[in-house]
Amino acid sequence: LLDEPAAGLSAAEVQALSRAVRSAADQGVGVLLVEHNLPVVFGLADQVTVLHQGRVLAEGTPSDVSANPEVVRIYIGRERLTADDRITPEGASS
Repeated sequence: LLDEPAAGLSAAEVQALSRAVRSAADQGVGVLLVEHNLPVVFGLADQVTVLHQGRVLAEGTPSDVSANPEVVRIYIGRERLTADDRITPEGASS
């Protein structure tokens, strides 16, 4: 369980964190990530659940959730995150 692990990290530290999380997941470790940094979430997660005011707003793949109109309106503020907005474990866009 990781609760806001990217908070306060530099871009390089976020990339290192993302590599470590991906490595753990690739080795079969279950990871529950609670994070407000959506590029990190969408770059790492297989499944995303977005909560808003204590209720589930959206669930699904990162692609599905990032396209959800309510998620966009409340959290993203534009049509959807692009591939350039996602942080991958390798530090490159996905």
